Amino acid sequence: MSIWDILKTDNAAPAVKPEYIIAGLGNPGPKYERTRHNCGFVAIDRMAEKYGVRIDRAKYQALIAMTSVGGHGVMLMKPQTLMNASGAAIQEAADFYKIPSDRIIVLCDDISLAPGIIRIRKNGSAGGHKGLKSIIACLGTDAFPRVKIGVGEKPNPEYDLADWVLCKIPDADRKAIDGRLDDIVGAVEMMIAGNTEQATQLYNRKG
Repeated sequence: MSIWDILKTDNAAPAVKPEYIIAGLGNPGPKYERTRHNCGFVAIDRMAEKYGVRIDRAKYQALIAMTSVGGHGVMLMKPQTLMNASGAAIQEAADFYKIPSDRIIVLCDDISLAPGIIRIRKNGSAGGHKGLKSIIACLGTDAFPRVKIGVGEKPNPEYDLADWVLCKIPDADRKAIDGRLDDIVGAVEMMIAGNTEQATQLYNRKG
């Protein structure tokens, strides 16, 4: 079964207090499955698959799972607001657990990157991404790391952006993204370990 399909793993969530939030961005519901905008959901599902948990507990306007990565408690999150309000879920969980912004790692799509390219950033503007814009507004800062997942540029400047990110991603592009999911998980693990610079040097060169 493809990672793009619903995962069937057991959610044996350990009793850990999260030190980090890893949030994959997307839109909830079958209507948005396999779209460019849901690549963050796909990436966080791969991480959940690796750690043997299922992101299915409803809390903080999101679906979450608790796990441990490199000895650190981690909350895996899929906000269940629409993309444009992703920050509300992240802020609610971060406030409850008092998690600072530099320990919130966001996985999201990026239309400026070709499929199969990823870019790690320690901070930065939304760059037109409405999910990132919502998170910046809710947290009051852009100082949170993110892993951007390339989904390809619009075919022409006149093409409607919403139509582009909400349409089904072609099989060839999806294959290119699938081929980087393990790298995305590896990058996140290095970031949690405090090795963001090394992750940037390693994974930003690939693709």
